[in-house]
Amino acid sequence: MKEQFLLLIETQQGLLHKVCNLYGNSQQDREDLFQDIVLQLWRSYPTFRGGAKVTTWLYQVALNTALTRLRKETRTERFVELGPEAFQVPAVEGGPSEEMAAMHRAIRRLSQVDQALTLLYLEDCSYREMAEVLGISETNVGYKLHRIKSQLRTLISLA
Repeated sequence: MKEQFLLLIETQQGLLHKVCNLYGNSQQDREDLFQDIVLQLWRSYPTFRGGAKVTTWLYQVALNTALTRLRKETRTERFVELGPEAFQVPAVEGGPSEEMAAMHRAIRRLSQVDQALTLLYLEDCSYREMAEVLGISETNVGYKLHRIKSQLRTLISLA
């Protein structure tokens, strides 16, 4: 069981780092959050039955751990700003376009939950997977994504 878990963490660490980058303000925050997530995954690993895709389960545990940790922070110690590495967009020759930079700035202005939903959307998760990860209905996922897209259009047009 231990070997399977370690292999899972090794093969899926990119997914976990995306969540850490999204919710960690500094390198130390990201490292601490990664350890917290791995600990929670280890604790819940024996109960994972494979009913959902493994990535859905990983996102669910990782996002719940990150959001729980965020709620415990005092208001002055909250993670206040995301870096562009949160969404790990590959660098293109000449650097990111102004449109991509504007999109990153707009995403950083969304609520923490909306940022999580945006991350899942950008990872091409299905509505069903997003619903399972966030504990909401598929209909609510559709509604929230529609609202997020509208918000992002507005934020980008104001920039």
